Amino acid sequence: MHRAARHLRLPHLALSLSLLTLQACASGDAPLGQASFAEYRQQTLAWMQANRTFQTDDHGAELEWNAPREWRPDGVAKRGILLVHGLGDSPFSFNDVGQKLADQGFLVRSVLLPGHGSKPSDMLDVTLKQWQEVVREQAQIMQREVPTVYLGGFSTGADLVLDYAYEHPEIAGLVLFSPAFRPENTYAWLTQYIGWFRPWLAKPDDGVRPMQTPVRYLNVPTNGFAQFYRSALLAQDHIEQRPYDKPVFIAITQHDSVLDTAYVLDNFNTRFRNPTSRLIWYGDTPAPAAKTPRVLVRNDYLPQYRIAQFSHMGLMFSPDDALYGKDGKQRICWNGQQAEDMHKCLNGGPVWYSDWGHREPGKVFARLTFNPYFEWQMGVMMGVLNGERSSAPLSLVDEPPSRRH
Repeated sequence: MHRAARHLRLPHLALSLSLLTLQACASGDAPLGQASFAEYRQQTLAWMQANRTFQTDDHGAELEWNAPREWRPDGVAKRGILLVHGLGDSPFSFNDVGQKLADQGFLVRSVLLPGHGSKPSDMLDVTLKQWQEVVREQAQIMQREVPTVYLGGFSTGADLVLDYAYEHPEIAGLVLFSPAFRPENTYAWLTQYIGWFRPWLAKPDDGVRPMQTPVRYLNVPTNGFAQFYRSALLAQDHIEQRPYDKPVFIAITQHDSVLDTAYVLDNFNTRFRNPTSRLIWYGDTPAPAAKTPRVLVRNDYLPQYRIAQFSHMGLMFSPDDALYGKDGKQRICWNGQQAEDMHKCLNGGPVWYSDWGHREPGKVFARLTFNPYFEWQMGVMMGVLNGERSSAPLSLVDEPPSRRH
């Protein structure tokens, strides 16, 4: 058996955090500038303890879910991968992916982007530079420890790791989930200029929209969206200047409400040219011009799971995940529907699953937070990381494993 990171025993964790709390309280910013991942994790835990608005009585669990995490393989790791979450999310995004990669011999680490893991208001003054800094620091630390380093990211995190990889050719390749290269919302650029007079796009603490869950934010300040948009501009600049020739794995869903999926698909075919690269497209078969042996298509309407469409955030989680799986404890009911339907969802009523904003008469929708194709997707990803050119044929648009009863 491979082991996850060795976390401190609870009494030792409490003692360590208490010793660091004064330092964490002295600054509203998440700690940066550490010499090791262990030091970074420890100081970040202390900062979260001092600054987090806890959502449950189990503070220890919330800290672990949101803290930078490490998964170690058995034996000496020859390859490593640093994983970066998206806007409003946390390292919990990689709860399932991280362990699977460690099982394949990788040293795996995740980071917590500044402004995250505590409370949404801590993002009011965060900068893209701070996000880039934590990626740079932890990538360089990992590069000193293992000979081959990959980077992985979700949404905004995908933009950040792409930015670093373009500037550092020693990075061996990329793993990108729902990469936010270009936002779907054509007015996203305005967020760079309106934060000073409208710090929140959606009023905070209005009694209707929840602010956060134990593992992610549900409301983000305007400034957070502005930094998200700037990270997308970085990605676009790199992609348009020159192709990226290292292996890349991408997973996206056609019905993503956040990003321009056609832009991602088009640029995968024209700018990410490595023959071992693969893109998984969940949805309808894309246009003929996008049909290449490197693009794999899977249907995202799965009524046996009550899934109407896949979501931006659900691609990385196993159906067996304790919080986000098909029987998980965290149901996201704030999904762009009427308040009456949201309350039915919150009260445990039957739901279908979709991305944000999808509606159908007579159905209540929760956010889809798991991927029935998770195990197959991991196999495709490992094929890319292992440099394999073979893949399932494009014409195979099949169903996931049968739902367990």
